[in-house]
Amino acid sequence: MAHTSRRDFLKAGVAATVLSGLGGGVAAAQTSKRSATDWVTLGNTNVKVTRLAFGTGTHGGRVQRELGQEEFTKLVRHAYDRGIRFFETAESYHGMPEMLATALKGIPRETYKLMTKLSTPASSGDPAPKIDEFRKQLNTEYIDIMLLHCLRPATWSNDYQSLQDGFLEVQQKKVILARGASVHGLPALRTFPGNQWLQIAMIRMNHNGTKMDTPDPRDGNAHGNVDEVVAHAKKVHAQGMGVISMKLVGEGQFTTAEDRDAAMKFAMNLGCVDSVTLGFKNTAEIDEAIDRMNRVLNA
Repeated sequence: MAHTSRRDFLKAGVAATVLSGLGGGVAAAQTSKRSATDWVTLGNTNVKVTRLAFGTGTHGGRVQRELGQEEFTKLVRHAYDRGIRFFETAESYHGMPEMLATALKGIPRETYKLMTKLSTPASSGDPAPKIDEFRKQLNTEYIDIMLLHCLRPATWSNDYQSLQDGFLEVQQKKVILARGASVHGLPALRTFPGNQWLQIAMIRMNHNGTKMDTPDPRDGNAHGNVDEVVAHAKKVHAQGMGVISMKLVGEGQFTTAEDRDAAMKFAMNLGCVDSVTLGFKNTAEIDEAIDRMNRVLNA
C-alpha cells in the first residue's frame, strides 16, 4: 500500500479547496448570466416582466393579423415555451387583443404579464368603460400595465387629465397594476422627466434614430434625435420610472444582422432600458431575438 505523508495529505486538501473555490466561482459566473427571459422589475412598480416582450403591433398589427389565428397562436405558444412571458397589444391594433387572448387561452394567467394601450387623442373622459372592454377582449380580470398611447403634444398632461385620474381610480381597485404612457415625439418626451403620474415610459430606441422621436411628431420619415431621447430616458429611469423600449428594429427597417446587433447592443448597454418589445412574424425571429439579446447581455 502506498504511504501517504502528512505533506501529501495537506497538498491534497489545498488542491481540493482550490478546485472547490474554482467550482464555486464557475457556478457564480453561471448564475450571474443575464438572459432575455429574466424577470425584471419595472422601475419603482412591483410589476415584473420578462426582459424581452412579444409585441403584436407590427405596422399597427397588420403583420400579426395576416398570420391568421392558428399560426399566430403557434407563434405565441412558441414564445411562451422559450420563456417570453410579457405580451403587449393596444386598442389601435385592431383585432389583436382578441387574437392574443385566444392564443393564451388555457395558460395560467399568473404566469404571464399583459400590457395594453388606450388611444390618444381619441379617448377622453372616464376611461373605466374602455378598460372594462379591454379586459373582456383580453379575457382577463386585470391588466398588468395600462398606457396612454402615442403621446405627441407637450400639453398631454393637461389635455388628458381625466384619463389620468381614471387610471388612478381603476389602479386603486387593482384593475390595472401599473400605469404609464408611450411617447411619439420630442415635445411630449421632454415633459416626462419629473412627471409624478407616470410610472412607466415606453420610448422608441435604437442606435441610429430610425422611427425615433423628432421635434415634429408628424414627420415619420425624419431620423430622431438619439442623444436627446437617451438623455430623457436616463433621467426618467433614474427617477424610478420603468423604461420599455420599442422600434428596436426600426419598425422592420433593420434587415441585416449587423443593424439588429447594433440596435440591441445600443439599447441594452444604456443602463436605462428595463424591457424591450419586438413584433414577430415567425418562430425564427423569436429565436434570433432571444439569442441576440442573450449574447449582448453577456458580452
